[in-house]
Amino acid sequence: MKFYLTKTPRIIQQIFKNYTWCFSSDKKEIFLTFDDGPTPEITEFVLSKLKKHNAKATFFCIGKNIQNHPEIFNKIIAEKHVVGNHTQNHLNGLKHKKINYLENVVSCENVISSTSTSLSTGSVEKSANSKTPGSKLFRPPYGKIKKSQAKEILKKGYTIIMWDVLSADFDTSISKEKCLENVLKNTTNGSIIVFHDSKKAVEKLIYVLPKVLDYFSEKGFVFKTIA
Repeated sequence: MKFYLTKTPRIIQQIFKNYTWCFSSDKKEIFLTFDDGPTPEITEFVLSKLKKHNAKATFFCIGKNIQNHPEIFNKIIAEKHVVGNHTQNHLNGLKHKKINYLENVVSCENVISSTSTSLSTGSVEKSANSKTPGSKLFRPPYGKIKKSQAKEILKKGYTIIMWDVLSADFDTSISKEKCLENVLKNTTNGSIIVFHDSKKAVEKLIYVLPKVLDYFSEKGFVFKTIA
């Protein structure tokens, strides 16, 4: 049985205050985030639903997936969403030495930079002087990272983005209805919500995301990027 918290307690946010968990806001605004893409069809499904609601989001991309699907990565940017670094190979920081982990972060950074500035496909064109939106945002895979690793990543100018609401769309042991409940029950003004545009999460994502967008849109919330 997997153990995780669908709502990050305040005490954890206070202990790890160098990380961004949510935003203090009296406005009706929510920050949707998607980890592990870009993934064919799934990321495109997400983009289509976001467009329907004029919603913006932040995508924490894995470097190897960007290399495999650069056209989808650039579509994210073209549609005015923000991208962040999720390491080159989706590394669990607790299982890797600092030097190896940081090398993997830099590898992803280089892929993000080279892909967003050199690729021209269809309607997507980026000049050499273009800046990738949010490219200095970092989220550790699994939310697991050593203090020494985090310290060096912050030194590199990154903002480490965590979350206060975990949809648990990755968890094959829960129902899609429970996944939806996780989001609706725990989201408040300024929440950062985690979804995954991955094959493992797709069944729940297809069910939950449209309902989340409908529910909060009807309540007057705006979906914004983190940068």
